[in-house]
Amino acid sequence: MKKRFLFAGALGLMLSFNASAQDATAMKYASTITAADLEKHLSILASDEMEGRDTGAKGQKMAAEYLANFYSGLGLKGPVDGSYFQKFNLSSVSYPNISLTVGKQKLVNNEDFIFIGDADMTKVAKTDLVFLGLANEENLKKVDVKGKLVGLWAVGSRAQTVVPEVMNAGAAGIVIVTMEGQANFDRMANWYKSLSTRGRLGFEQPTKQEPIFLVSTEKMGALFETPVEILKEAAKNNPESIKSQKVSYQVKKQNKPVPTENVLAFLEGTDKKEEVLVISSHYDHTGIDSQGRINNGADDDGSGTVSVMEIAEAFATAAKDGFKPKRSILFLNVTGEEKGLLGSEYYSNNPIFPLENTVNNINIDMVGRIDYEYQDAENQDYIYVIGSEMLSSHLKVINEYNNITYTNLILDYRYDAEDDPNRFYYRSDHYNFAKHNIPVIFFFNGVHDDYHQHTDTVDKIEFPLMTKRAKLIFHTAWDLANREQRTPVDGTNTRLDR
Repeated sequence: MKKRFLFAGALGLMLSFNASAQDATAMKYASTITAADLEKHLSILASDEMEGRDTGAKGQKMAAEYLANFYSGLGLKGPVDGSYFQKFNLSSVSYPNISLTVGKQKLVNNEDFIFIGDADMTKVAKTDLVFLGLANEENLKKVDVKGKLVGLWAVGSRAQTVVPEVMNAGAAGIVIVTMEGQANFDRMANWYKSLSTRGRLGFEQPTKQEPIFLVSTEKMGALFETPVEILKEAAKNNPESIKSQKVSYQVKKQNKPVPTENVLAFLEGTDKKEEVLVISSHYDHTGIDSQGRINNGADDDGSGTVSVMEIAEAFATAAKDGFKPKRSILFLNVTGEEKGLLGSEYYSNNPIFPLENTVNNINIDMVGRIDYEYQDAENQDYIYVIGSEMLSSHLKVINEYNNITYTNLILDYRYDAEDDPNRFYYRSDHYNFAKHNIPVIFFFNGVHDDYHQHTDTVDKIEFPLMTKRAKLIFHTAWDLANREQRTPVDGTNTRLDR
C-alpha cells in the first residue's frame, strides 16, 4: 500500500512539470506518425486483395510479405537467422462426418448443434442421453453418467470449466448449453459453419475422445421433450426427474498441416541492447465467411498492425539520425490470433530473444474506431488500457505520464477489472507474455457493430484519433526503451487461466 501511495505522489509530481519535461527529440520522431501513412498502409492490408488475411491462407502470406518488405526498407534487421519470418506449422483439424440422433430426431451439424469437442470414431456409438443439469458433486450422485451422453445446463459458464469433471466421472460425451437465446447460438453456429470448410487451426495434439455437442436452450428442451423452464429447475435440484433418451452418434476427424509465420523486425539498442522491448499486433484476421464475403479486419487488427509499422518507422528514422534507443526493440506481428492467440503462444514458447531479457510487451489490438461507450460522448479522445499495473507498479505510471505530457487522451481502465465479463484481458496476444511474468500493456478501442463482420472496413476508421493513439504508444515505448532502469516485476500474475 505504501508503494502505491509513493507512485501516486510521483505521478502527481511528474504531471505538474509536464510542459518542461517534453522530450523534443521524441516529439520530432512522433511527428512522423501521420494519418496519411496509416491510411496508406491500412488500405493495402485491409483490401479485398488480402482476402481477410486468414491464417495460413494466401492473403495472410501476402500480408506477411508486405510487412517484411516494409521493415527491410526501413533498414531493420530480420532476427530469425537473417529472416523476418518465424515459420511454424499449425494443424488444421476438421470433422467431415458428424452425426447425432436423439430418439427419432436426426440433428443437423452447425444448425441444431455445434461440435466443440474432439473425437475420431470408427463406428457409430449407441447409448442413453441423460440429464445432469449442473455439473456438481450432488447431481453426479443422483445421475449415473458412466458410458452415457450427458446433458449439461451450463448457462453462463465456459465449457472447459465444467466438462472435465463430468468426463472424469465416466461420461462417454456431453451435450451442453452455455448461452441463453437462439440468436446467440445461431451466430456461433454460422461462425463454426465457416470453419467447417477450412478446419480449426491449432497446434497438433493427440486426439481426445471427448465428443461434446453444444446446443441452444430451446434445443435442449426439445431433445428431452421438456419445457425449458422445467429443465432449468431440474438442473439445480432434481435432474434425475428428466427422462433419458436413446442416442446414437459418430465423429470422424481429418488433420492436415498448415504452414504460417510470425513477422519480426529488430532494432538493436546501444548500452542496454541485451534488454528487449516487444511491440506487437496480430496481422491475421478471419478470412472469407460462409457467404463468400471478405472480412477485411480494418480495425481488427489492421489498425494495430499499421500502428506498429508507423512506430517502427519513427524509431528507425531516429536511429538513422543517431538517436538509437538504449534497449533493443522487437516489432512483432503475429499470426493466428483469431484462432486462439497461436502466433504469440508460439513466439513465447520459442522466443528469438530470451524471455528473461524481454522487459515489456506493448500490444496493440484495435485502435482505429470508436466503440458503443463513446459513440455519443462529447470527448471521444479515449483509449482502453488493460493489464498495465498487474505485474509492475511502474508501467501504468509511465504510460499515464507520457499521455499527459504528449497526447492527453482519456485512459479508460474499465476493462482491466479481473471480473470483466468480456474477458478482454485474455483475448489478445499480450496474454502470452504476461503468463511468463513480462509486464504488459494492451491498447484497445472496444467493440462495435462491425467487430468480426465483413463491414469492418477502412472507410470507417477514425484516422486522426488513431494517429493520436499511435503517438501515445510511441512515446510510452520511447520512454521504456530509454529509461535507466527496466520496469520492475513487483506484482503477481493473478490471471493465468484462459
